[in-house]
Amino acid sequence: MPRRVLTLFGLVSLGACSVTFAQNASAQDHGLRGQGHSENHDWYKDLKQPGTGYSCCNGTVNGAEGDCRPTRAYMNDEGVWYALLEGRWVPVSPNVVLDQMAPDGRSHICANKTGRIYCFLRGSPKI
Repeated sequence: MPRRVLTLFGLVSLGACSVTFAQNASAQDHGLRGQGHSENHDWYKDLKQPGTGYSCCNGTVNGAEGDCRPTRAYMNDEGVWYALLEGRWVPVSPNVVLDQMAPDGRSHICANKTGRIYCFLRGSPKI
């Protein structure tokens, strides 16, 4: 095969792998209920709501209906956090932001079926 064809084939293959990886990564961090809960339940179960001491997490190790899950988040210019919750960007009240980082460095959100946020862990800043 001519070198030009091999190079083009390699770029197409690399592009397809990148798209697949991006789709998988983003599918896991849209704040969808139950997604990623069981993988992180061992430390979600110890999270406490600020000010109340109640648990942030209502799920079990094998339960897909847990309140906590990974998400994507950012802080705007006014210092307000926004997180993906069920695929929508929502503001996070400062009174639910925990003063700790998640063990995996990602952002995580704990919210019920109606969208009430119990706890939020901000992710590590990108360096």
